[in-house]
Amino acid sequence: MKALTDLTEREVLALAIASEEEDSRIYRSFAECLRADLPGSAGLFEAMADEERGHRDDLYAAYRERFGEHLPPLRREDVRGFPRRRPFWWQGLDAGRMRRETEAMEAQSAGFYERAATLTRDLGVRQLFTRLAEIERGHGRRAEALTAEQETGDAAAEEARAAHRLFVLRYVQPGLAGLIDGSVSTLAPLFAAAFATHNNWQTFLVGFAASIGAGISMGFTEALSDDGSITGRGSPWLRGLVCGIMTALGGLGHTLPYLVPDSWPNAFAVATVLAALVVAVELLAISAIRTRYMETPFWRAALQVVLGGVLVLLAGVAIGSA
Repeated sequence: MKALTDLTEREVLALAIASEEEDSRIYRSFAECLRADLPGSAGLFEAMADEERGHRDDLYAAYRERFGEHLPPLRREDVRGFPRRRPFWWQGLDAGRMRRETEAMEAQSAGFYERAATLTRDLGVRQLFTRLAEIERGHGRRAEALTAEQETGDAAAEEARAAHRLFVLRYVQPGLAGLIDGSVSTLAPLFAAAFATHNNWQTFLVGFAASIGAGISMGFTEALSDDGSITGRGSPWLRGLVCGIMTALGGLGHTLPYLVPDSWPNAFAVATVLAALVVAVELLAISAIRTRYMETPFWRAALQVVLGGVLVLLAGVAIGSA
């Protein structure tokens, strides 16, 4: 692997062309990510992508004039110490982080062109590198100015609303779905086992198995149901992890009371009362989350969730007592 100072003029130009092409694609990806929620910021990144493409065309014209049409297959990864762009690094970033990354990218590009200008003997190419270094510095200052502008006034409020919406889509919704499923669906097998056996340990094993199984099932269901490319809900595997964990926690909450040793006096009654209290807390927590993030009136949310939970619990008790 060569260092930048070891490259020929032809290789330095080819590296600059490849770098401008890659940066253009990254800025266009930024724009696509922000277009629905922040069209103003998306427009900025579109313009920067177009400029990078223009730089790429200028560099290729200089290369073609000196070296012909063929470009050597040289990439950032082939040059020791050259700043790299990972193909996945921009996914999931918010607008503020995108702008800060843009500042860093442009500073790196400007430093590269300034260094490249000292390595070429061709006056025209040196002038081109120097001009591009100045332009990249200007891009960095533009990104800084946009960051300051977006941190105040209506733009900041718009970004806050967009960030809240994405937080709800990517974390709250899958987490809430998992918590509801875990808290409600595991009630039937847990209380059926409890009233069928009147044995805390056996009841705990049933509830533990139901909680873990439901967590795995819900996690995969969430991850496989939507890859996020159209809905903007983010990484499917992250959503699946959130959903699966919350499902398991929802079931384990009212399962853990059955760890009360069977040797204790009235152990079954104590564990069952504790489990019922935990169920009440879980259902109220679900209602509060729906009110906070889904704008559902608390008493309506509580009525809906409690009604469903009670029906499932009674079904489990009835089946276990049969």
